[in-house]
Amino acid sequence: MEKFTTLDGIAAPLPLINVDTDMIIPKQFLKTIKREGLGKNLFDEMRFDDEGNEIKGFVLNRPAYRNAEILIAGANFGCGSSREHAPWAIKDFGIRCVIAPSFADIFFNNCFKNGILPIALPAEQVEALMAEADKGANARLTVDLKEQKITTADGQAIAFEVDPFRKHCLMEGLDDIGLTLEKAAAIEAFETAAAQARPWV
Repeated sequence: MEKFTTLDGIAAPLPLINVDTDMIIPKQFLKTIKREGLGKNLFDEMRFDDEGNEIKGFVLNRPAYRNAEILIAGANFGCGSSREHAPWAIKDFGIRCVIAPSFADIFFNNCFKNGILPIALPAEQVEALMAEADKGANARLTVDLKEQKITTADGQAIAFEVDPFRKHCLMEGLDDIGLTLEKAAAIEAFETAAAQARPWV
């Protein structure tokens, strides 16, 4: 998993509440078990019409936000079904951080497992960042995970909380497999001792 330390990027505003996982990645794209390739279908029904043409008004279709790496959203982001394809699609598009007043629990947990930093902030702070994001190409934010701080283009800083263990995993690029491999030596030693103690197993 890619490490997350400091992210400096364009922030895209998505001022919608209750954005569910079917809106993030519609069910017809859930056939794959690969994490790559879903970015082109992120928010598919909002980004494209029935003929596959871009809907010009949607934020990620606007030139200033095509390369957004941060998403500012409304409350209860990622609600609905527990599909892990939702964070896969977000990450594959290039978004590494989602900021919202609140998140659905399963989506929130899945973000950390896939190298995405979800940040929950009070509504008034999210509204301020949404206003910053409305500046288009000038809507750059810096997210410093080590210092747990978001800095706007004009130097305003907003602190955020993150679980220490999840912070460690993101900064070290450790998913569940990576965490297990950190204990590889101990696991091997246990298996060797167990084989010697119970050779009949």
